[in-house]
Amino acid sequence: MPVRGSCYSVGMVSKPSELCGLIALLLIPAVLALGQEGPSSAEQYHETARNALAAGDYDVARTAYEKLRDLDPGTAEIHANLGLIYFHQRLLEEAVNSLRRAISLKPNLAAARALLAISLAELGRYSEALPDLEKTFHHPSAPEARRMCGLQLMRAYDNLRRENEAVAIALELNRLYPDDPEILYQTGKVYGNYAFVTMHKLAQVAPDSIWRHQAAAEAYESEGSTDQAFVEYQTVLAKDPHRPGIHYRIGRTLLSQSLHAGSSGDTAAAEKEFAEELKIDPSNANAAYELGEINQKAGQFDKAREFFERALKYYPDFQQAQLGLGGTLLSLDRAAAAVPHLQRAAALDPEDEVPYYRLARAYKALGEEKQAREMLARFEKLHSTRQAEGTPQLASGTADITKQTVDPQNRN
Repeated sequence: MPVRGSCYSVGMVSKPSELCGLIALLLIPAVLALGQEGPSSAEQYHETARNALAAGDYDVARTAYEKLRDLDPGTAEIHANLGLIYFHQRLLEEAVNSLRRAISLKPNLAAARALLAISLAELGRYSEALPDLEKTFHHPSAPEARRMCGLQLMRAYDNLRRENEAVAIALELNRLYPDDPEILYQTGKVYGNYAFVTMHKLAQVAPDSIWRHQAAAEAYESEGSTDQAFVEYQTVLAKDPHRPGIHYRIGRTLLSQSLHAGSSGDTAAAEKEFAEELKIDPSNANAAYELGEINQKAGQFDKAREFFERALKYYPDFQQAQLGLGGTLLSLDRAAAAVPHLQRAAALDPEDEVPYYRLARAYKALGEEKQAREMLARFEKLHSTRQAEGTPQLASGTADITKQTVDPQNRN
């Protein structure tokens, strides 16, 4: 198996709101068996512990519960709450011992079982943790612990090399908590590991296959290693000269080289690759779009219009192609024809600033000053927000294409 880094950091599940939920579950009033110090001492420690937990003072709470445990070692809830405190303070072995004692005294303490499983997982004792992690996540008698157990269950499966099950839990976590930042981060790491393991298996079972070389090429391309990507794509074509999509990927690799080296020769070579792609697959909207963009930048607006229209013929909701066609029509002094395409581009991605900039130009050319001012105001608002947030302008759903811009070199 390949060596993979851990997807998780220590203490990833110590979310305050969830710990508070577990505290509420575990803090069940208990009948204390009074020792030699008498009822007043026990009640005093109990009150001190409650107040300290409420105030978030875990050191004081721990001392009070340890006194209570010594006074009354037979009350399960005292051991359970002490286990919770130990867990919060990252004293995981102590947490395991206290929680096991609580469960031995009262087996139906569901929250204690959940926290014991989480503690075991944090210690890397995944096989021991699995049964109660699975039970709490799939049949949560303690809903407050479900998220925590789900994260740890995903972690356990991944570390036990049960990748399929880790991915299944990741999908379920995404469904249950679609807007949770930590869930999104941790599940994304699991998906990445799964992809890594799958590609490694591909390299083992079919090292010289087309699929292996194509995967390697795409990986090199994503890393910016264009020379290595080019070699791998050429290997794919040598094995299957009519394979769809490969000439397009080579063209994108050449465009990337052109962007970094400023080489017009690479752009011309890319143009040939995109044209070859359309011979193999006339419906490849991305290849048609790139040819439109190359011609637009070269000032060949009639040719650019033809290619953008071709892309839209096969993919009408291609936002960047709508935008490119609108910009090209503007350059051909056909503002009225440009407006519907620019409006469609804005509707497809309302967060893209470029359609509003070009609509402002179109309306101004048509003498519609009010609409032009409105579109320019929308553009400036989006542009200012993006600059303030430091976020790049991305093309919606089109990470593999050249993005339309409003920079000084391309104000179409």
